[in-house]
Amino acid sequence: MEIKKGIDLNRFILEQERKHPEATGTLSHALMAIENATKIISSYIRMAGLVDVIGKTGRINVQGEEVQKLDTLSNRVLVEHLSGSGDFYAVASEEMENALFPEEGKEGKYIIAVDPLDGSSVIDANTSVGTIFSIWRKTSSDESTFLQEGKKIVAAGYVIYGTSTMLVYSTGNGVYGFTLDPMVGTYLLSHPNIKIPDKGKIYGFNESYYNKWDEKIRKCVDYFKSEGYTLRWAGAMVTDIHRTIMKGGIFAYPMVGSKAKIRLLYEAAPMAFLVKQAGGLATDGTENILDIKPQALHQRVPVFMGSPEDVKKCMEIMNR
Repeated sequence: MEIKKGIDLNRFILEQERKHPEATGTLSHALMAIENATKIISSYIRMAGLVDVIGKTGRINVQGEEVQKLDTLSNRVLVEHLSGSGDFYAVASEEMENALFPEEGKEGKYIIAVDPLDGSSVIDANTSVGTIFSIWRKTSSDESTFLQEGKKIVAAGYVIYGTSTMLVYSTGNGVYGFTLDPMVGTYLLSHPNIKIPDKGKIYGFNESYYNKWDEKIRKCVDYFKSEGYTLRWAGAMVTDIHRTIMKGGIFAYPMVGSKAKIRLLYEAAPMAFLVKQAGGLATDGTENILDIKPQALHQRVPVFMGSPEDVKKCMEIMNR
């Protein structure tokens, strides 16, 4: 049956659940907790500049980065909603050194990893930022439960706070986008069954690192330039991946020297899951990102993801 635009997110989730008689409703309830939390975060972002939510806190997080006020606010809102839902045995956040095991979720079957506000360092320039999440089944009673390959993700998605607020997610049966109607406070289906183009004309590499990249990375970038591709780089992975999924092309954050930037658990794995569900490819340069088993909560990896033809071409050039 064709899915019509305009259906609200809650109804969509419940209708999808009915297609699976074995479903208990727990995952649906968990997704609704994410929905409610991101609506609150969206409202705060809309007020940025009018209330005191922009700027640095003076604190350094576990990633070694300066913490923005909106990072702290977004993390608190998400953790409170996800913990209070009772659906999650554990919650891991890019902003927290260790996972949280909420009392309300001690019977929970799922765990969740979140990047509360991706791109927060550029929010004072009024650019798009976002929230990234991935849901997994609980496999153990300690933090090792998060050390699972991305191919074991149950559901993943992101919310992009831009000219409109949009929630994009997948439970392994395609990718769907919902736009928040600010008049009624409801996410409505606006982009059913999103498919990434097989080939695009945009490349998203941070070329400020051009001289620090390995020669094979520079050759890949030079190829896209020679083929007339347009450079687009937003500085927030949510924004860059959303553009890539919608318009095609390739997004990459290669190693800079011996260092990787993108967090496997909080960013790379959930985005790779979505890109694959949309028909694209995601690799660290040698291995499918969804096959990588994390060794630590805050592990980082290089990423290349997007339209299948563009990613394959980049890998071909790099492996010559």
